[in-house]
Amino acid sequence: MRMARRSGLPSDDTQTIDHHHIVMPPQEFMVQLQHGIVGGFAPPTPNALHRLIRSSGDPSTLFIESQVRPEGTPSLQPSPPKNLPIGDSSHASEGLVNELHSILKEIPTENPPGSEDIYGMDTSIMWMSEDLEWMNGGPQGCGGGTSEVQPSEEQKAKFKRAVEIVTKLTELEN
Repeated sequence: MRMARRSGLPSDDTQTIDHHHIVMPPQEFMVQLQHGIVGGFAPPTPNALHRLIRSSGDPSTLFIESQVRPEGTPSLQPSPPKNLPIGDSSHASEGLVNELHSILKEIPTENPPGSEDIYGMDTSIMWMSEDLEWMNGGPQGCGGGTSEVQPSEEQKAKFKRAVEIVTKLTELEN
């Protein structure tokens, strides 16, 4: 990207700046992680659902809701919701959110949506914000088709890291 002087006119002393490493996630976003997305004839039965919300009304806090299905039971059981302060020096929540945002900007989703669990983890992530809408697995899970898009091993490793980040954020205590 070329930078210009304040006048808006190009200058001879232009610089190249890599904005990739300084892009911050939006002040407002929602991310959801679901374990259990692969179905077949019947829709998948989720094992866990975690939702993290940062609102512009309180951007210093991450609201976390989790539901987990105990082994051998038919439905998800909610855990008490919690608020996690972002930027608290006792944990790395802000750095984790930044890393998650940058990973999801780089990796692909299946095409058509919901056709195949291309990351092979029976897990979906959905991120919704002003600058990024990203979702793998489709709203009804994956139904056994084939995706035209297949991730590289590096992209699969990045998705695994994204799952680890969301899981870690849900486990942090304030």
